[in-house]
Amino acid sequence: MNNAAVSLYELNHLIKNVLADSLPEMFWVRAETSDVRVNQNGHCYLEFIEKDGKGKTLLAKARGMIWANTFYMLKAYFENKTMQPFTSGLKVLVQVSVEFHELYGFSLTVHDIDPSYTLGDQALNRAAIIRQLEEDGVLTLNKELTLPEPLNRIAIISSPTAAGYEDFLDQLNKNTYGFAFYTKLFPAIMQGGRSEDSIISALERIYDNLDCFDAVIIIRGGGATSDLSSFDSYLLAASCAQFPLPIITGIGHERDDTVLDIVAHTRAKTPTAVAEFLINNMVRTAVELDETGQSIVSMVQQRLQTEFALLDVLETKNAFVLKAWRKEQEVLLSSAKTVLQKGLQRIIKDNESRFSQFEETVKRNLQQNRKNSDNKLLLIENALKNTCQHIFKDQLNELDMIEKHLELSSPETILRKGYTLTMKDGKVIKQGNTLEENDEITTIFSDGKVTSVVKKE
Repeated sequence: MNNAAVSLYELNHLIKNVLADSLPEMFWVRAETSDVRVNQNGHCYLEFIEKDGKGKTLLAKARGMIWANTFYMLKAYFENKTMQPFTSGLKVLVQVSVEFHELYGFSLTVHDIDPSYTLGDQALNRAAIIRQLEEDGVLTLNKELTLPEPLNRIAIISSPTAAGYEDFLDQLNKNTYGFAFYTKLFPAIMQGGRSEDSIISALERIYDNLDCFDAVIIIRGGGATSDLSSFDSYLLAASCAQFPLPIITGIGHERDDTVLDIVAHTRAKTPTAVAEFLINNMVRTAVELDETGQSIVSMVQQRLQTEFALLDVLETKNAFVLKAWRKEQEVLLSSAKTVLQKGLQRIIKDNESRFSQFEETVKRNLQQNRKNSDNKLLLIENALKNTCQHIFKDQLNELDMIEKHLELSSPETILRKGYTLTMKDGKVIKQGNTLEENDEITTIFSDGKVTSVVKKE
C-alpha cells in the first residue's frame, strides 16, 4: 500500500488552499450568461460560458452564483442601466471570486457587474436571426397554417433515447379519453454542433411523406440553456418557418425561448406540455363533432316533423281530390263508352258495304287473272315443246359424231390399219428401254397375237 496516497477530500482541500493562496481575491471576467435561474430564497444560479469566434463551439464553462442580497442590488442596477432583463444569453463583465469547495467543486461567486458590457453573442445572434427572418418575410409563415382536425397523425423529431421523448409518448398514449394517435419518430441529434443538420435532414424525410402527417413535433428535454444554442440557427428556423405542416415545439423548460420556438406554429414549454396540447386539441375536435352531430340530429328530426305534417295535409287534400277525380272519370268513361258503341256500329255498317264491293272486285280480278294465266301457260308449253325438240335433235347429232369418233379411235380399228400392241405381264410397253433381255412379250395384231423373247444385240 502506498502511504503517500491522499483521500479525495484531502486532494480537493489541497486544491482549495492552493487556489486561495495563489489567485487574487477578485477577477473581472468576460463571459456569456447561460441557464440563469433564481431559487425561492432569492439566490441566482447560472453558468458562464465562452464560445469560439463562430459562436457555435463552447470553449469554456463554469458554474456561477450570486447571493440573494447581492443579486437583488445587481439585478436592479443592471436592468435600470441596460433596459433589459438579466437573463441567459447576455454578454457580461462581472467581478468574481474563485471558489473551490471540497464537495461542490469549482464555481465563481459574483460580486459586481458592469452594465456597459451588454448583450452577449447569443442574444445578438438571436436578434440578428429574427430580424433576418422578418426581412425575408417568413417569420410568421408557419403560424399562419391551420391545424388540421383531427390532429392525430404526428411526425416526431427527437432523440430516440431522450427522456422527454418517452414522457411525450407516455402522456399521449395514456390519455384518459382513449384518443388514438399515430406517431412516427424521425430520429435526430438534439444537442451539439451536428444537431442543426440532423434536424433539417429529419424535416426533409418528413417532407417526402407529407400526406401521412397532420403536424410535426420537435421535442427535447430540459438542460442547460447553452445546450439549446443549436435551436437559434437561421437555417433551421427558416426551414421550420416555411415547412408546409404546422410545427409544434417542446424544447427545454418554460424559461427557455429559442428562435425555433418563435417561428413555430405553436410553442409548448415541455414535451409533456406538447402531448397535453395535442390531447386538448382532440378534445375540442371531439366536442365540436359531438355538437355538430347533435345539431344535425335535431335539424333532421325537426325537418321530419315538418314533412310528416305536410304529408298529413296533402294526404287529406289528395283523398278529397281523388274522390272527385274518380267520380269525374266514371262520368267520362260512361259517355266515352256510349260514343264508342255508336261509333263502332257506324263503322261496322260502313265496312260491311265496303267489304261487299271489295268482294265483287276481287272475284272479277281473280277471273281475269286466271284467264290471263291460262293463256301464258299455253304459250310457255308450246315454247318448251319447240325448245326440247331442238335440243333433242342437237344432242342426237352430237352423239352420232362421238360414236363415229370412238369407233375410229378404238384399238380394233387402229390394229386393222396395220399397227400392233406390245404387252408385258398384261401391261402396255410404251418404251423399249423398259425391257430386259429374256423378257417374254406379247405382240397383238388385228387377227391374233404372237409371244416373243427379247434378245439384246
